[in-house]
Amino acid sequence: MLLHLSTWPEVEAYLESSRGIIIPIGSTEQHGPTGLIGTDAIAASAIARGVGEAANALIGPTINVGMALHHTSFPGSISLRPQTLILVIRDYITSLAKAGFEKYFFINGHGGNIATMKAAFAETYAHLSDLNLSNADRIQCQIGNWFMCGSVYKLAKELYGNQEGSHATPSEIALTQYLYPEAIKQAPLSEEVASGYKIYSAASFRRRYPDGRMGSNPALATPEHGQQLYELAVKELTNNYLEFLNSD
Repeated sequence: MLLHLSTWPEVEAYLESSRGIIIPIGSTEQHGPTGLIGTDAIAASAIARGVGEAANALIGPTINVGMALHHTSFPGSISLRPQTLILVIRDYITSLAKAGFEKYFFINGHGGNIATMKAAFAETYAHLSDLNLSNADRIQCQIGNWFMCGSVYKLAKELYGNQEGSHATPSEIALTQYLYPEAIKQAPLSEEVASGYKIYSAASFRRRYPDGRMGSNPALATPEHGQQLYELAVKELTNNYLEFLNSD
């Protein structure tokens, strides 16, 4: 059940049986020479839909732009500043909390969002309390990072070993290949790829990781791998969502 394809009476009826909602969040950033710029949002959206179908949960609109300031020296990358993303998440939750939603499960596709999301949750709890909402003390938020699912991590290591890397990874590229086979990209990839450098400014990132990859070999990705990773992520995150939904 997608929020944007629902009517308000349908949402009102949904709230009679569930107070949970799944919100996909990703990023719009470079993913190396062969990775789609929308990779993180594409993955989060698709997996969220799969979880929603399995758990009979409502899916909110995807937050397509995240905190990716360190990627903005690459053309096409778009980022929100941390303080902007905090307010976006706070306002999403505040609007939904006024309607009666209480459990917010964010399916995240971008590691750079995690710290800001945790700060946003703290800001939101305080904000809702200040508003004196009747259900403020029952609002709970949780992050489900699909790429950190134990089953996904295990398969990625089996398939790619140390060539998985940490950005523009074959696992995330494989997932987009499965979801959008018509958009599979090919480009020359150097055998040597930078890894191990700390992340500072956007210019520093571009200098240290000139093609955008971080220790990864996305040439290993296949749509078949992507399907396997997708199914594992949906299964694990469905269990996580239902456990969260039914917890105190």
